Amino acid sequence: MKATRRSSLTVRLLPMLLLVACQTSDQGRWYKGNLHTHTLWSDGNHFPEMVVDWYASRGYDFLALTDHNIVADHEKWIGNDQVISRGGRTALADYRARFGTDWVQTRDVEGKLQVRLKTLGEFRPLFERPGQFLLIQAEEITSAFEKHPIHINASNVASAIAAQKGTSVEDVIRKTLIAVQHHAEEHHQPVLAHLNHPNFGWGVTAEELAAVVEERFFEVYNGHPSVNHLGDKDRPGVEHMWDIANTIRLRDLHGPVLYGLGTDESHNYHNADGSTPGRGWVMVKARELTAAALIEAIERGDFYASSGVVLDDVRRSSQELAIDIHPVEGATYVTEFLGTRQGSDHVGEVLARVEGLQPRYQLRGEELFVRATVTSSLAPENPVFAGQFRQAWVQPVVPSMH
Repeated sequence: MKATRRSSLTVRLLPMLLLVACQTSDQGRWYKGNLHTHTLWSDGNHFPEMVVDWYASRGYDFLALTDHNIVADHEKWIGNDQVISRGGRTALADYRARFGTDWVQTRDVEGKLQVRLKTLGEFRPLFERPGQFLLIQAEEITSAFEKHPIHINASNVASAIAAQKGTSVEDVIRKTLIAVQHHAEEHHQPVLAHLNHPNFGWGVTAEELAAVVEERFFEVYNGHPSVNHLGDKDRPGVEHMWDIANTIRLRDLHGPVLYGLGTDESHNYHNADGSTPGRGWVMVKARELTAAALIEAIERGDFYASSGVVLDDVRRSSQELAIDIHPVEGATYVTEFLGTRQGSDHVGEVLARVEGLQPRYQLRGEELFVRATVTSSLAPENPVFAGQFRQAWVQPVVPSMH
């Protein structure tokens, strides 16, 4: 677990009370959502209403549009030739057919057709329904250190947050989180910050992710085919990075556990190539469908990430991790409970392997943390890589004596 890059910054430790594993609340219901989505406002290839319509019509309860270093709150036009160059040959025609010619605004500029991109405030009333569907204003704060991409999503922002510069990967992450926190305080609303795709461009190592203990969330699963989810012969896959980071945090830094989100990072809505929608999401157990309630639940760890497996319930405490899997015809399920034992060099080892629909794990007190990965025998409807199976990732817990 030797770090490939180190920062000279002193790690600021969070209060030890953050180490206490919260038991999953019995209140609330499960809401399905995606917190990483792109549109023509940055580098996606469809109009934002068409993107929202895709998710709203397929059983999602909430969605965050997370375009790069921008939010949809001002006037913006795009050339139709640019839309076509991104793969949206029929995008404008589809847009008009779905929302009507009166809704779609176009203009001619020096003989070239341009289309106005609607703001979130304009199209939000078309989709939002209390308790049924929620749009969350968000941004992918896109930075880098040298050649290492560092992308952090901020969900429930009031306006765009400027990208940050720093002296190291850790410094950029930390400064971005500080900017997000200041934004939340200024606007008196909770904002969820999570680190995106750490293996994209090999931007962030597990050791760097561990060191910035202020970051509580990252993408353990991202449906973009270019994020190096499985790692390579020299670098760990993203799921194992999760175990490395939590081992370092709990064993060496006495910091909080890191939670794992699932997302699409969808860009392409016109064919089966590239980063298409529907590959990854989160299921959040919240008291109501509001941004504040969803963020509150995520901060408690009352959620799981999924690429196709549905869980009926998750019960997390410092004594037990218990899961009820929703059965699908023709599927069998294997759940691996993974963690690192105190004093062990085996990071993220399989502590137990359980078949069936109701896997349980009793913590013994010797574990630094325990989490679970549920794997179905079925492939995803829209797989990212060969040999992929549907999975769900349950958030880690720590024993009470830790």
